Amino acid sequence: MTPRPNNEAAVIGVDIGGTKIAVGLVDPAGKIVTQGRSPMISNGGPEPALQAVTEAIRSLAGDVLSGPEPEIQGIGICAPGPLDPNTGVVINPPNLPCWRNFPLAARLADLYRMPVKVDNDANAAALAETRWGAARGYRYVFYATVGTGIGTGIVLDGRIYHGHTGAAGEGGHMSIDYRGPRCACGKPGCIEALAAGPAIAARARAKLSAAGSRHSAILDLAGGNIEGATSEMVGKAYAAGDPLAAEILHETVELLTAWLGNIVDLLDPDVIVMGGGVAAMLSPFFDEMKNRLPTWCVNPRSSEIPLLLAHYKADAGIAGGAALCSDASM
Repeated sequence: MTPRPNNEAAVIGVDIGGTKIAVGLVDPAGKIVTQGRSPMISNGGPEPALQAVTEAIRSLAGDVLSGPEPEIQGIGICAPGPLDPNTGVVINPPNLPCWRNFPLAARLADLYRMPVKVDNDANAAALAETRWGAARGYRYVFYATVGTGIGTGIVLDGRIYHGHTGAAGEGGHMSIDYRGPRCACGKPGCIEALAAGPAIAARARAKLSAAGSRHSAILDLAGGNIEGATSEMVGKAYAAGDPLAAEILHETVELLTAWLGNIVDLLDPDVIVMGGGVAAMLSPFFDEMKNRLPTWCVNPRSSEIPLLLAHYKADAGIAGGAALCSDASM
């Protein structure tokens, strides 16, 4: 029998990746009270993978869950897509080959006798930022995580916008250049292929190769090996005043601003929140991006929209999972 949600109960947030599982106990105010990490078994079939998840949950909250009346409101899970957030079925994520059309939410709900919800990481993180983080108090939220890839989530009046089939919010695969480089998704010119971490690193390597006698701190950080340059090195070089790094980041900012201009014209959000490692690196440019939005928008009030750095950083997956099962989402 499923217990009634308790407004004072904590929630378990689970962040499942291809190699790790992060689990946290999150209180009603969105504070991660305790957390842990363990390996994910992604190549051993569906049951060993499920066992890895249940063991991670047990190691964190076994005593709480085994009580006669567990003071846990539910379990929320961030998992890689494609997945169906309505049924909690994980369809066929490339980095979790263990699960194909696997009813993850139903299996865990049967085991723990409480509500279990599953969604992708960007959607869930968007909800956490709306519920407890940088977007708290806003109605129309656009969230983007910019790191190795670009994931996005849309929250309208406190609810994730999933669209007709549950696949809405793939803003990282909006093409801004149909003649641009081909993205891993197969489309040309996706913003992910132009402005995520690997794209920044590729631009750095190309500029270093063409630089000739022009010296850059990026090359020093890469130990003299152009092919070893990474986006993190570009950020460190920029912080040290390197002109080539500044050039690379300004180009990235221009690409992201053009993309956000499309987002603003489509959604007219009242806040934009950005998280992820690349977003943190670009946060000194946020005011510049906001001020340049009118160049890329027909919306005459686009520069009024706050552009904020996400509250939850490395723990966005745990907080996002918990937000899926917070009282307002049940």
